[in-house]
Amino acid sequence: MSQVFSEETHRNMLARIPHCTGREISDWLRAVEDGPSLFRFEEKVSWLRHEHDLAYGHAKAIVHEYDLRRAARKLL
Repeated sequence: MSQVFSEETHRNMLARIPHCTGREISDWLRAVEDGPSLFRFEEKVSWLRHEHDLAYGHAKAIVHEYDLRRAARKLL
């Protein structure tokens, strides 16, 4: 079942990730970029969770942010 978070909740989650994981958001975005070529959102979340032992919410926030930034690059 998919959970939908508000923009504020997403930003709050991103702000907590460095403290909880010891890695900056830019490091996690690079990990997704350099990781396996997965197409589906949930596949990326699952890969992050299992490869890097992340909580579901953290992995989901990272992938969502990655997708937002990737979409913004395509608009330019």
